[in-house]
Amino acid sequence: MPRRKRSSSSLFTVLLAFAANILVALAKTVAAALTGSASLVAEAAHSWADAGNEIFLIQAERSAAKPRDAAHPGGYGRESYVWSLFAAVGLFTAGAVVSIMHGVSALSSDEKDSDYLVGYIVLAAAAVFEGISFLQSYRQAHAKATSSGTGTLEHVLRTSNPTLRAVFAEDSAALVGLVIAFLGLLLHQLTGNAFWDALGSILVGVLLAVVAVVLIDRNRRFLLGEPGSDRAWQIALATLLQHPEVEKVTYLHIEYVGPEQFYLVAAVDLHGNDRESDVAADLEQIEAELERSSWITEAVLTLSRPGAASLIPDAAPTPS
Repeated sequence: MPRRKRSSSSLFTVLLAFAANILVALAKTVAAALTGSASLVAEAAHSWADAGNEIFLIQAERSAAKPRDAAHPGGYGRESYVWSLFAAVGLFTAGAVVSIMHGVSALSSDEKDSDYLVGYIVLAAAAVFEGISFLQSYRQAHAKATSSGTGTLEHVLRTSNPTLRAVFAEDSAALVGLVIAFLGLLLHQLTGNAFWDALGSILVGVLLAVVAVVLIDRNRRFLLGEPGSDRAWQIALATLLQHPEVEKVTYLHIEYVGPEQFYLVAAVDLHGNDRESDVAADLEQIEAELERSSWITEAVLTLSRPGAASLIPDAAPTPS
């Protein structure tokens, strides 16, 4: 069945983040080698972890775009959450754990003074590249949030698009991590005590761990089965009631099966008293019409039980 292609904005955001992370990771690695700064080592590990994770996110976008087939009538959308989960676990292990372990080991080491100028230059350059990537992910998230009538941060946390959430979270953490690394390097320079540099590495690791746990939890929820939002439920109900054959809807459940994709189950009462074969044909026709939508992957309709109460929509918004 033909379906509208997904927007390429998410894929562009991931590719931009991947390119930025590769450049930044190389620069941080060189700077870490020249300075010996624990904070820069943590930041280098952070950027390499982000760059590796983008590969998983690119695969997540490709998986979500595959149309459903006989083997997967519900589509391949949930596969995007699997790849995004891998990316979140990678951020935790390759980013958070490495940064914390290195910082802890640096606490007991006799770290010599760093070449601070090199460190500051690399951090400034990294801020530019990370900032460009963050602005792209913020614009995409803000546009989606505006169309759905929610705040940007709220949309990022609740969105069914795992790549948008991951890139936004990773870019935000990258900018905060740069500030932490800068403060660690600066306090090391001002006090001559390498403790601050090591503490910076530990704090970067803790930051990455928090972000990774949030991303893991969100992907876990969508893999288990996340129900659609109230707005999406109202849109689905209004869409069903727009069909001339439908007299009332007595049950409706929608569940995410991929980024902006739903599995819909409903019990409806049809106009008239047609024969059973005609009713079955009417239900199949309505299901087919619903599945032509870009946001309903699979629809299953059944007849309402006698005397079931009708669901009344609070509003009838237009799908966005």
